[in-house]
Amino acid sequence: MAFIKEESEDVKIEETFTVKQEDLQEQTDRIEENEGSKEEEHHVKIEEKTHFLKRRNKNRFTCTRCEKSLANKSKLKIHMMIHAGEKPFTCTQCGKSFNCSSHLNQHMMIHTGEKPFTCTQCRKSFYCSFSLNRHMRIHTGEKPFTCSQCWKSFSQSSYLNQHIRIHTGEKSFTCTQCGKSFTRSSHLNRHMRIHNEEKSFACTQCGKSFICSSYLNQHMMIHTEEKPFQCTQCRKSFYFSSSLMRHMRIHTGEKPFSCTQCGKSFSLSTSLNYHMRIHTEERPFTCTQCGKSFYCSFSLSRHMRIHTGETPVTCT
Repeated sequence: MAFIKEESEDVKIEETFTVKQEDLQEQTDRIEENEGSKEEEHHVKIEEKTHFLKRRNKNRFTCTRCEKSLANKSKLKIHMMIHAGEKPFTCTQCGKSFNCSSHLNQHMMIHTGEKPFTCTQCRKSFYCSFSLNRHMRIHTGEKPFTCSQCWKSFSQSSYLNQHIRIHTGEKSFTCTQCGKSFTRSSHLNRHMRIHNEEKSFACTQCGKSFICSSYLNQHMMIHTEEKPFQCTQCRKSFYFSSSLMRHMRIHTGEKPFSCTQCGKSFSLSTSLNYHMRIHTEERPFTCTQCGKSFYCSFSLSRHMRIHTGETPVTCT
């Protein structure tokens, strides 16, 4: 995806229109791609209203705000609306606004259900040609976007942007209730349900409820004992692909999470987070009995045995 969009919520539209988040994501991605030409061979200065318009090459116009190069003056004017925040074209169905009429026309396909671009391999259809081209990488295996830090490749630029945050440690989306930060807005939205106590997805087996359907689907594997993700090295199986990916680092020795203070590397992001508390001297887990604080919850739980007299279970 360009930058992260998140993940898995339905968009509710008044009257009779219900739009899937994935459809809106396709539309947003398309709009971002169409905002300007990919070519940036010529540098042109433009200023509209508070900016002066200059043309250095007879074929290209370049925005002085972001250096994006456009094919003609009209496209440049449309692009400048992004910086100005102007969105004069509004959908009559849901009220969403756009900075040019073509983006509105593409958006209207969500409401009409029109998907004129169809994959010849699997017959899946899309609203725009860009989404189809991106989808075709699933079949071709093409991954043109490569991380300059670890050389891992991705099929979409948005996936690469998300991945880069692992290396930078950037967490731009912060919860206003508890201060917890996330790398994706969708993760923040999902987290907010904890505060709202919204758990709409209930297990039919044990009644346990979850804040999103993906958590419920993962939980159901406990009842079915399904572990579809198997390690090719040691044949150990896992409920989730993410668990398998973490496990594989044992075999590969990969430690992609590095401390910016001392350079020490870790195989898990949680291990890095714990380690960082050594440098920050943060000890968020405090004993209610004696007030002693710890870096992680495990250390606190182990400490509590002093007060409770609990004996750890030992292998016989």
